[in-house]
Amino acid sequence: MTDTPLLALLPPGWPVPRGYANGMVGRGRTVLVGGQIGWDAAGHFPPGFVAQTRQTLENILAVLREAGGGPEHIGRLTWYVVDMAEYRASLPDLGPAYRAVMGRHFPAMALVQVVALVVPEERLEIEATALIPD
Repeated sequence: MTDTPLLALLPPGWPVPRGYANGMVGRGRTVLVGGQIGWDAAGHFPPGFVAQTRQTLENILAVLREAGGGPEHIGRLTWYVVDMAEYRASLPDLGPAYRAVMGRHFPAMALVQVVALVVPEERLEIEATALIPD
């Protein structure tokens, strides 16, 4: 291991993934961030999938900061979206919104479509797992 908190895993001969890692390795304190949604501190949702994604990522980082972490410590994100077509249509704007919050850190990720989420206005929910060095 190096001084980098997490390292991406890439088996030999596999293509380099774009926007995510196949796996991550690291050591330290584990931080489990429960599913965050795209509302602000007042409980208001911004309009649109991309705006809600950006707010959701900011909410994840707010929780992670309570443990002394930042985006570079996130090893895994699990995305739950209510409409995969909406996700795909947002891709041209989603990348810049993601990088504005997370920088160029791309952890292991999973993305699944679900039938519904708890709050009717939410378009997605994201869970995070982070490793903060001791």
